Amino acid sequence: MQITPDQTISEIYGFEPGSKVVRPLFLSNVSAGFPSPADDYIDRQLDLNEYLITNPAATFFVRVAGDSMIEAGINNNDILIVDRSLEPVSGKIVIAVINGELTVKRLFKSASSCLLIAENPDYPDIEINKEMELEIWGVATCAIHSL
Repeated sequence: MQITPDQTISEIYGFEPGSKVVRPLFLSNVSAGFPSPADDYIDRQLDLNEYLITNPAATFFVRVAGDSMIEAGINNNDILIVDRSLEPVSGKIVIAVINGELTVKRLFKSASSCLLIAENPDYPDIEINKEMELEIWGVATCAIHSL
């Protein structure tokens, strides 16, 4: 059975543990209502790698191509942070290889079935059967996208 995933991965990036991306972290929260001009004190420096990456040795990045996960907040051209050390449990968003094709989907496992679920009603879920090759590369932990 040939499966054509509706969400593809266009690029895969490695993570360099020695690099740091440090930016100021302000002491107060940002108001979504009216601005407070007095709250401009920097609390400390924030390393984005420290904040976004829990396990550097098991982390890689992928660029998303497609829109099958838009209702999960994952858009075309987003970069996903993926952790290979996390267990791919039911309900998590995973990077999967189905019959040699990369895809990103929400994993659903039960005692009798395994599904890869799209987060867009325009795309069908993929039910994994015995004839299919499935490999989970990792669990997506964050999506990075422009506003």
